[in-house]
Order: sequence, then C-alpha cells, then structure tokens
Amino acid sequence: MPPPAPPAKLSAARPARPIPYPKAAGKAGRGAYRSEAHAGMGAIPHAGGVAFRVWAPHAEAVSVVGTFNDFKPGTHPLSRENDEGYWYCDVPGAKVGAEYRFHLKTPAGELSRIDPYAREVTNSVGNGVVYDPRAFDWGDDHFPTPNWNELVIYELHVGTFNDTNPENDTPATFRDVIHRFDHLRRLGINCIQVMPVAEFPGDRSWGYNPAHVFAVESAYGGPNAFKEFVREAHRNGFAVILDVVYNHFGPGDLHLWRFDGWGEGDGGGIYFYQDWRSETPWGHTRPDYGRGEVRQFIRDNALMWLDEFRIDGLRMDMTLYIRSVRADGEPNLPDGWSLIQWINREVSEKFPGKITIAEDLQDNEWMTKKPDEGGAGYSAQWDARFVHPVREAIITPDDANRSMHALRDALELKYNNDAFQRVVYTESHDEVANGKARVPQEIDGGDPTGYWAQKRSTLGAALVFTAPGIPMLFQGQEFLEGEWFRDTVPVDWDKRDEFRGLVRLYRDLIRLRLNRAQQSKGLTGQHIHVSHVHDDMNMLAFRRWADGGPGDDVMIVANFHREPREGYTVGFPAAGTWKLLLNSDWAGYSELFTGYASADVVAEPGEYDGQPAHGTFGIGPYSVLIYGRPTA
Repeated sequence: MPPPAPPAKLSAARPARPIPYPKAAGKAGRGAYRSEAHAGMGAIPHAGGVAFRVWAPHAEAVSVVGTFNDFKPGTHPLSRENDEGYWYCDVPGAKVGAEYRFHLKTPAGELSRIDPYAREVTNSVGNGVVYDPRAFDWGDDHFPTPNWNELVIYELHVGTFNDTNPENDTPATFRDVIHRFDHLRRLGINCIQVMPVAEFPGDRSWGYNPAHVFAVESAYGGPNAFKEFVREAHRNGFAVILDVVYNHFGPGDLHLWRFDGWGEGDGGGIYFYQDWRSETPWGHTRPDYGRGEVRQFIRDNALMWLDEFRIDGLRMDMTLYIRSVRADGEPNLPDGWSLIQWINREVSEKFPGKITIAEDLQDNEWMTKKPDEGGAGYSAQWDARFVHPVREAIITPDDANRSMHALRDALELKYNNDAFQRVVYTESHDEVANGKARVPQEIDGGDPTGYWAQKRSTLGAALVFTAPGIPMLFQGQEFLEGEWFRDTVPVDWDKRDEFRGLVRLYRDLIRLRLNRAQQSKGLTGQHIHVSHVHDDMNMLAFRRWADGGPGDDVMIVANFHREPREGYTVGFPAAGTWKLLLNSDWAGYSELFTGYASADVVAEPGEYDGQPAHGTFGIGPYSVLIYGRPTA
C-alpha cells in the first residue's frame, strides 16, 4: 500500500514549517520585543507576577482581564510583539489561581475569549485559571516505561470507572480511579490508556469533543488531580497513555472559533482551514495544519502531556482525518502528514522510550515507518485486521461460518516486520458502541453472562494475549461487562466479585503474556507460525517464540467449535514433554466450565503439520490450551 502522503507530495506542497511563538528575550531587528519578556504562551507565572501572551493577528487591541483587575478591559493592555500577531504584557502582583480571560477589540466587535493555552479552566465556558505547571510535587517519580513487547494496556474512561456516585449523576474523578488501582494491580496489567481528558462541554462526554486542549477536564478534578493520578499509577507499576484529539476541535464551547474575529465565509478563523479541508465527520473544525502557529499549538500540546504530566505515551485519535479529508483517504493533506512526522520526531528525540499509537485503522504500514523513511513515525497502531476477524469468529452463532484461515491471517500480520507495531484487542471504546456492543452481549444478547458468552468471549481474549502484538483490554472486559459503552453508565463493579473466576482467567493470561513464571518467554517475542488450520473442525494451532527452546517455545491450540475434541493431534516443534500452562476450560474459572482434558502432552517424534513432532490431547468447547517447554 503506498504511503498516505508520500514524500514527493510533501515536497510539492506549500511550506508548512512551524512559526514558533517568541521564546527568548531581547531579540533585535524585525519582530523585536521588550527585553523583560518571559517565554511561553498563555499565562506565565514568575516571581514578580504573571505574564500573558496570546496569538491574535487580526485584533486591533488586546487586554487581559481577571480577578486581579475586576475583569475591567483596558486595565492591563497587551502590546503587539511582532508581525505574526503575538501580543504580550506582564501583570505584576498577579498570582497563581487568578481567573482571567483575553478581551479583544476586533473589526468584528469586542470579544471575550478563554486563553487557548489555558492549563486550567473553571469550566468549558468559564474562565481560564493561572496555573503553575512546575509546582506539583512529583516526589520520587522516576518511572521506567515498560518495553513495548511487554506492555499490557487497559483502556478506561475516567467518568464511568467508579460507581461511587450513581445516584447524583456525578461522573467519577481521577481519585475515584486511583481507588480501583488495587484491582488493576491484581489483574496484572502494566499500562493504563485513558480516554481524552482535555476540557469538554458539560461534565459527561467520551472526551472526543475537546473545547480546551491544554486544560484538564474540571469535572474529573483538573490538572493537579491528573498529575496525582499519573504519579500514583507509576507507584503502582502502571504506565499511562493518554488519548489526544487533533483531527478536529470542539465543536461545542469552542473559543478557538473565530478567536480574533476573523474568518472567511463560514470558516472558523485563524485556527482552522477556511475551505473544503475544514470538513470532518464531527463538523467543519479541522485545524489548519499548514499554518505555523497552529502547528506549534498542536505540537506544544502533545509535548506538554509528556513533559508536564509525565505520561508515558500518546494515542492519537483517528489519524486518518489528520492525513486526509475523507474516510477513503482522499484528498491527502500533506500538511497533516508532516505535522504528524514532526510530533513523532520530537517525541522520539526528547522522550526516548515513550510510545505513540495511531488510531488509523487502514492497515497501512507507513503509519509506523520512521519519518526518515517517509513514514508517519508512530510506534504502533490499532490493528483493524486483528479485531474484526477475531470478533467475527467469536460472535458468529454458527460454527460452520467461522473462518480459521481468516484467524490465521489476523494472527500472523505484522507491520514493517515488527509484531509490536500493532495493538490487538477484541474490545475498545469504539468497538463496543456506535451500533456495536460488548462482546458477551454480541454473542448472546439474551444471556450475556451465560455459558456461550463466557466461553467465546474468553476464547477471543486468549487470542489477544497469545497473538504477537501489544494486547489491550477495555474496562470491565475481564468480568463480562455487558450492553454497550455509554458515558452515563458506570462500570458494574459487582460483576468483579460475581465473575471472580473469569477475572482470574484474565490474570493468568496476562501472567503468561508477561512471562511472570519464566515459562512463556515466547509470548513476548516476535515470532509466530500457524501450523495447523482446520476449517471443518474449527481448530487452530500455532507456535510463539522469541529465541526458541525450553522456557521460550509456546504452543497454543484453539477450538472454535461447540463440541469438545478428543484424541486430537497437531504438530509440535520438538519432541518431549510439553507442560500445560493454561486451560481456559478449567472449572476454577467458571462454575459452567468442565476442565475438559487438562493434562500435559508428550510429543512423539514424527512429522505432522510440517513440524518434527506431534502430540495428541483433548480440548473443551470454545477453549484454548497453552503449552510450554519446561526448562528442566
């Protein structure tokens, strides 16, 4: 597949270099400004007060109003710094915690705007709050981000992750989520992916309608509460990945819209494209990726989360609509492609070891190629070619319609010959909403906690944790959360106790995936060989390995049929004893399971499935057996 925005197109595009805001004091010549100017954008606290800088090229005059001047326009005017439209002033005596806005006189009239760079707001239509990004006490936080081949991601939505306030319709907060860290720690995950937390309209939202991208949602607790969340996550052994939205802004409560009064036609003004390129599925609010100041704004936001909030990675929402206008990938937006490359280069250089993940869903290896090779430079991407065939295989009611060949292809896929350039999952916020439901609900809507739902949902989960790639769960998946995802319905934590056996199954799968017992190193490796594919019997078997040999080689056998298989034979990569590491049909996982044919296998010499040895075993309905070669 060709790159979505090949280098040839980029070189032919109009220049899209960033035009940084003033960062150093005392420059001479064109665009010079006062020697005492403080670097930065928005509200800049310092020892003598607070400085303010804003970009408003079409404004005729700008002043900052706030609690320090009774919100009286003109009391503290900003001076134009340069020809790019930056305005600046210093307010001696102003303090952290003061509320403020910018008051602009424009040809379109007088406007009151929340600072685009506001680190904190009272709410999405309230005021900015002067915030000191360096004042938080991080304690001894020096968290090493896990290697990407050892990540196990748990995606969650802050507002629904606790049911402490179901009666008064109050969303959960960061501190509510912290109170559930004990569950996540016992589960064994080591990475939390948080759905967007940038300030959005109202108190409840998925988060994909950002009104103020530098501010943390006030209903969740604001910026210090998020920093506390990250600090405590690190102390509990969890990396934190944040979902960010740069394919559009708003559309509600959007002070960026015609920020300084200017706009062409129906366009949104200085932050947005003014023509057909503005159109997205969420409104005509695509940022102008070709304008230097807007590029700087988005780049600054991405790096802020990694720097000031010490998160361990970014997941960028629907990058398809950054690099192109429509869902079919056309027309290309070279400016968007080069912006992505710039951000990923910056992350790689300034924050080595941090991960960036694209939600592009077009199975395009150029997303995870390095920028120097013409690629976008992401570390990994959500893999549509895994989730769709696997969900189809476990949701389809008729065994005859399950395709083992489609599963083989889903398991073996790599991008740029790197298994860990993809994130694999059966549930995500998108896959369990918008007309789709949680996997147990899709399997058996009449009994989403019954036998078939339990068996086939865990069968899919077993593939997630044994496939090459970065595995991901969605909140509550480990205890059969049903129906579909809504930002108004909290996670049903009673199910954690009701289905504690299934939680143990997920825990055991995660332990194997991370090689906690030093018996399954192969699940952290690059290699896979699907050696047995039998559509008529709905059977699949594959080997996973890193370097190969005892303690490394893992064999996985999966039965996608409602009947057990007795005396079934598949090829093994070596003769000898293969220890049963996990049987998903074990009765300890559910009172509905039988523990069918739980035993080690002695593989005999003799070619089978193209392998040098073969072993015979029994396997339960809709079950997975995981075998490893013992070290002694």
